[in-house]
Amino acid sequence: MSAPKTQPRTAARRLVRNATALAVAAGSVLAVSGTAVAHDRPAHRASYRVDTAQLATGLYQSAYSERHHVLWTTTAVGRPPVTQSRLLKVDPKTLKTKDAYTPPVADQATGAVEAVYGVAVDDEHDTVWTTNTRNNSVAVYNQRTGKHLATLPGVAHAREVVVDKRHDLAWASGFGDGSVVAFDTRTFKEKKRVKVEGAGPSGLAVDTRTGTAYATDLTNDRIIAVSPYKAEPRFIPTGDAPVGIELSADGRTAYTANQAAGTLSVVDLRKGAVTRTVTTGAGAISVAADHRSGRVFVANRGSGTTTVVDPKKGTVLADLATGPNPNHVTVRRGTAYVVDKSARRAATSRSRSSYSLPLASR
Repeated sequence: MSAPKTQPRTAARRLVRNATALAVAAGSVLAVSGTAVAHDRPAHRASYRVDTAQLATGLYQSAYSERHHVLWTTTAVGRPPVTQSRLLKVDPKTLKTKDAYTPPVADQATGAVEAVYGVAVDDEHDTVWTTNTRNNSVAVYNQRTGKHLATLPGVAHAREVVVDKRHDLAWASGFGDGSVVAFDTRTFKEKKRVKVEGAGPSGLAVDTRTGTAYATDLTNDRIIAVSPYKAEPRFIPTGDAPVGIELSADGRTAYTANQAAGTLSVVDLRKGAVTRTVTTGAGAISVAADHRSGRVFVANRGSGTTTVVDPKKGTVLADLATGPNPNHVTVRRGTAYVVDKSARRAATSRSRSSYSLPLASR
């Protein structure tokens, strides 16, 4: 949640950082359960259909598997010891859970499990990678069976993970100690680690052509660019308290969801500069791009909306109600999947609504 604009910048940064850490580690109580999908319509019509389904308590992130045509989502509930957490395999058409897998027990005395939060799919090796924020680790599961294959320690307050299938790497962000870590997706061995003192790595994106990983630095309003071939990272300025990050289809532009400002930043990665800033909504936390249409979807956790943006024109195309506290958005095949969080579980349901919104800024 963003801090009031009247507060000093130092106070605003402190509040934003704490809010993000709480959401990552515990699953904020300011949330609802369920998944909403916004179906993109032709460009000349500002119309979107939103379908919703109640899945589970404490949904956090999602990732799409092209190999299996399923949506993987993570759930985690409560503070340590966290005993309720599952990795869900969801049918993207019906929004119904096909399978659910419980992480291994980490503490026999309390029953605490390796609770899963961030998630990424590796279709090349048929695996799913998760971040286990509470256990300072990442884990690997078999996509077909859901079997737990490995737990890889040493990623402090692991928040997100992203897979570079071309270079056989999985990158994870260590919010706790300013680290960005790469693992071999075949052997699960650590391949590279870059630590930036005073940084708060949060969201992740990777350019599979160059192998460069881009991490948002929530603490310092910048992007940390890490190349597998260079020892030192590059720093690129962006908006106020960036969390989510996505790349354009050509890899030349980055989009960041800025939590404190409630904005989307369009960043020219070659020039190292912000070229556009678009107001989306309070608590902008996650961003995803539809590479077919060029549109960008921003989940605004504070305002309970997902905003559709034309990044070239810098205009808002639509604001979609996708639950009180949308936490993450994934786009595949012209559909945006938005996961929300809740303190209560509801029965599985499906509803449809139509939206006709003007092609104009909010």
